[in-house]
Amino acid sequence: MTDRPPPSAVAVAVLGCVLVCAAYAAAAAGLRRRGDAWPWRRDCAFLTGGAALVWGLCGWLPGGPFTAHSARHLLVAMLGPALLVVGRPLTLLLRVLPPGVLRRGLLRAAHSPFAAWLLCPPVAAVVDMGGLWLLYRTGLWSAAHHCPALSAVLELHMLLAGLFFSAAVCQLDPVRRRWGPSLRAATLLLAGTAHAVLARSVHAAGPPGTSFAPHDLRLGAQVMYYGGDAVEVVLALSLAVQWYAATGRRRAGRAARSGRSGGTAGAHGTPRPARPHGRAA
Repeated sequence: MTDRPPPSAVAVAVLGCVLVCAAYAAAAAGLRRRGDAWPWRRDCAFLTGGAALVWGLCGWLPGGPFTAHSARHLLVAMLGPALLVVGRPLTLLLRVLPPGVLRRGLLRAAHSPFAAWLLCPPVAAVVDMGGLWLLYRTGLWSAAHHCPALSAVLELHMLLAGLFFSAAVCQLDPVRRRWGPSLRAATLLLAGTAHAVLARSVHAAGPPGTSFAPHDLRLGAQVMYYGGDAVEVVLALSLAVQWYAATGRRRAGRAARSGRSGGTAGAHGTPRPARPHGRAA
């Protein structure tokens, strides 16, 4: 994330966030009115993610220039996208849309080879972390500071990269291919390590072409370091819940199959007792 983009771009982004959150809330309410289950925790996650984006885009953030920037990066590029993904917006949209061209087109896009490639965890991690390393370790920050259009493009890239990375790790919505939890967990661990190393490098030396006060640079790097860890814990919890649920389903399936096979052996494999020759007393 760079310095704030032009006010017009911020206004459009904030309006878009508000409209998307309102549409989500209306869709969830309509789903419940017709008798379908939709957990309230998903509404809370999605709306909190939208609020984080709005706050990061136009809200007041404490600290010096780099500290405020780090907090905005945390809200717009990490926390907001993670909470939006936990809200399962694609699942909600597919459930409220009636059968037709729009629903089929949305499913076709979600199951396309391009979506499968973009949501491959290592690819999403490289796009997300690679963009951050380019921003903070090259002269891209300094160039964006003098070009509002470039600043807006970088803001949009960081938001979309955060969304795709969170979606690739969590994989809560229906997509073309679901990657195993081991690959997703390893990707999250490596991406978190890359983010921590980047925060430490920023602490040691600010972005090229910039000059921040040492205490501001130190505090901003700490916000980036510890805040990134907190968001990664949210993603790890989502992944752990999925793994636990999948393990429970597998155990239940094995128990059911074992019960059926045991019942069959008892019914057909156990010999019947011999019939007595005399009349029963």
